[in-house]
Amino acid sequence: MTRCGILLVGHGSRLEYNKELVTATVEMMREKRPENVIKSCFLEYCSPNIPDGLDSMRCEDIDVLIAVPLFLSKGVHILHDIPELLGLETGKKSGRFILENGKEIPLVYAEPIGCGPLLTELLLQNADAALQGIDEKSR
Repeated sequence: MTRCGILLVGHGSRLEYNKELVTATVEMMREKRPENVIKSCFLEYCSPNIPDGLDSMRCEDIDVLIAVPLFLSKGVHILHDIPELLGLETGKKSGRFILENGKEIPLVYAEPIGCGPLLTELLLQNADAALQGIDEKSR
């Protein structure tokens, strides 16, 4: 069985809530995939940054490293900044990652969240919750 390392990459913010959201997401991911090594890092403002996140994965017993951006859509960060920090060639979604013991493994870069039925459902739930808040206040 392939043992995956998953590095969730958040944008980062000066507001603590952002880091808490990413950390909570990692915890939920770990509950769903306890066989994987799942950690988080950030592009800016928060620590660990992407290079530190990568370093934290070097000592893990993994067969592949997947960098998963917690971003909604493609933009400059997704297309240029993050791949560069991951050591990927421009336009490439995969490369190599060297573990602490010298073993070379694949590094793959996942797509951002994008549009889909799960996102649509979440947005509609948020809209319904906002509407309930108005209804309760007007009573």
